[in-house]
Amino acid sequence: MRIAYHLGVHCTDDDRLVRTLHKNAAALAAEGIEVPHPNRYRALIRDTAIQLKGQAATQETQAIVLDQIMEAEVAERLILSWENFLAFPAWAVRGALYRTGGERMRAITQIFPEIEAEFHLGLRNPATYLPELHRRQRGRDYNEFIEGTDPALLRWSDLILSLRERNPDVPVFVWADEDTPLIWPEVLQSVSGHSEALELEDSADLLATLMTADGMRRMVAYMDSHPPQTIPQRRRIVSAFLDKFARPEQVDMQFALPGWTDDLVAQMTEQYERDMAYIATLPGVTYLEP
Repeated sequence: MRIAYHLGVHCTDDDRLVRTLHKNAAALAAEGIEVPHPNRYRALIRDTAIQLKGQAATQETQAIVLDQIMEAEVAERLILSWENFLAFPAWAVRGALYRTGGERMRAITQIFPEIEAEFHLGLRNPATYLPELHRRQRGRDYNEFIEGTDPALLRWSDLILSLRERNPDVPVFVWADEDTPLIWPEVLQSVSGHSEALELEDSADLLATLMTADGMRRMVAYMDSHPPQTIPQRRRIVSAFLDKFARPEQVDMQFALPGWTDDLVAQMTEQYERDMAYIATLPGVTYLEP
């Protein structure tokens, strides 16, 4: 069996991926893919990792934990998703993005030391990620939130390098959150490992949150009458309809944080694009491109 860990990050997925896969649990189970409900494993994984203190679990402990997580007796692939695997929100920015993420995932994979693992995560431009992460920590002062960290120095590659260093045998699959609407079917398949022949139900839910109802109806009608023959063709269609029918609140995001300027946002955005290009070159990393 192989375990695919979907790590978030915060302010990107909001459990949409695991909800979509869980809705298709029966179809995925027919292909040997187990998608347990998050209530079955999140607290269990956290508490077990704390008890083990980084040590490898015994076969007895592994069997007990798996028995509580899984419904099927046997599966080829197990999907575990939680945006708090890397850290809880209050600890996501401490001089670096998820500074202890590599070590935490090392401790978590030690619960199942004999089972192969994969890490999957979407990354977001820090210029929009940090304001949203701060907004969700209601009532927390910005200075307390940022703790002297220079936003211009934050790089996702530090997290990816940490994951690879502490878990050298675990492949990492990465995508830009900004690209997710265009590559959503590929993201779902990357995490679940389902066959190309399987069409997941409700896989268009993400687009429905980004596009007006009228735009969704028109896009669905267009695709019904002009079925895309290739992945690039489907992406071009989705991109065209998003350009025309995106919900205004999804396009006009305004952020105002103390000390932030337009120049800083532009600098962070440019650095993020360079950083993602660098991440795509790292050994052991698969980058999902639009």
